[in-house]
Amino acid sequence: MRLRNVTGSEKIIAASPYVVQEPKEMKNKWKELFGISNPIYIEIGMGKGQFITTMAKNNPNINFIGIEKYSSVLLRAIQKVEAEEIPNLRFLCIDAKEIVDFFGKEEIDKIYLNFSDPWPKDRHAKRRLPSKEFLERYDQILKTEGNLEFKTDNRDLFDFAVEQIPETKWKIDQITYDLHHNNEMNKGNVMTEYEQKFSSIGNPIHKYIISR
Repeated sequence: MRLRNVTGSEKIIAASPYVVQEPKEMKNKWKELFGISNPIYIEIGMGKGQFITTMAKNNPNINFIGIEKYSSVLLRAIQKVEAEEIPNLRFLCIDAKEIVDFFGKEEIDKIYLNFSDPWPKDRHAKRRLPSKEFLERYDQILKTEGNLEFKTDNRDLFDFAVEQIPETKWKIDQITYDLHHNNEMNKGNVMTEYEQKFSSIGNPIHKYIISR
């Protein structure tokens, strides 16, 4: 289970050059923050940041923003990169349900959801990041030609995510229930901490790519 509180985490986050302290003020201005008009990719629920940090290092011509709700988890990501210089990477400590308050219409080029919290109880379905409620929010900030990639080892969550698509304007472009044995979709795959953990014990990784 993720730790919700770590003593001193807020202070460290407030002092980190990687964390945007007033993200609402950056709405429609994110390219100004990075100082260059490169595409902007975001990961929602980035955890300890292994995926997005690796992506930023491997793709210097793309600007990356990692979003994490819990300060104690974001702290781990900051600790990983604090000694490095990654100019195309920033972090936000925000709740994704308010994402339209932080990004303008079609301001984002690509969205990643990786190993999202499954919120297994039915009454919490609207909190799941691949739910139709969240897909509606993503639609507001993602460019028309943009897409969303979702990975998880949780079959129930993945089935739920797939079942949500027909209730939205989104469509599935690619899908696999065993990513690491799908040569086409696994090409260039960057693993998260959870992906390494669960795949190492034999759990198949599910993935889809969707667009509108």
